[in-house]
Amino acid sequence: MNSFIGEYHCKVDAKGRIMLPAAFKKQLSPASNDSFVVKKDIYEACLVMYPLEEWERQNAIIRSRINPYNPEHNRFVREFYKGAAEITLDGNNRLLLPRRLLDEVGIEGEVILAGQLGKIEIWAAGRYGKMAPDDFARLAEKIMGGDQSNNNIP
Repeated sequence: MNSFIGEYHCKVDAKGRIMLPAAFKKQLSPASNDSFVVKKDIYEACLVMYPLEEWERQNAIIRSRINPYNPEHNRFVREFYKGAAEITLDGNNRLLLPRRLLDEVGIEGEVILAGQLGKIEIWAAGRYGKMAPDDFARLAEKIMGGDQSNNNIP
């Protein structure tokens, strides 16, 4: 599994292409074959890009939890996959992002690519990192603090 580390400023050209930073290219597993799936994030106004092998892992998680005969599950699946597109690095390490996805999250000009475990988030530069430090501290305490007996920390 890939684990992407770092934040990089990039430009989106007029055709919707971005250059994949060399550091992310080095962190990319050979199993990904330089292919990704990009889609709108569920919670934020950004895009999320999964290497192909991570996308398949996400699909397996969804398949294990979905009942195709449940209408709510069908709505979830429809929305989750809506707009998703497979993209591949070209010979110049560029990725062509679908214009419809860029428009949906208001990306043009400068973007920030942010490593997030097995995925890369793509943000309009002006929207990235808007959480106040105190809000993050409270969120960290809520998620990572509390009852230490449930933590898997050696």
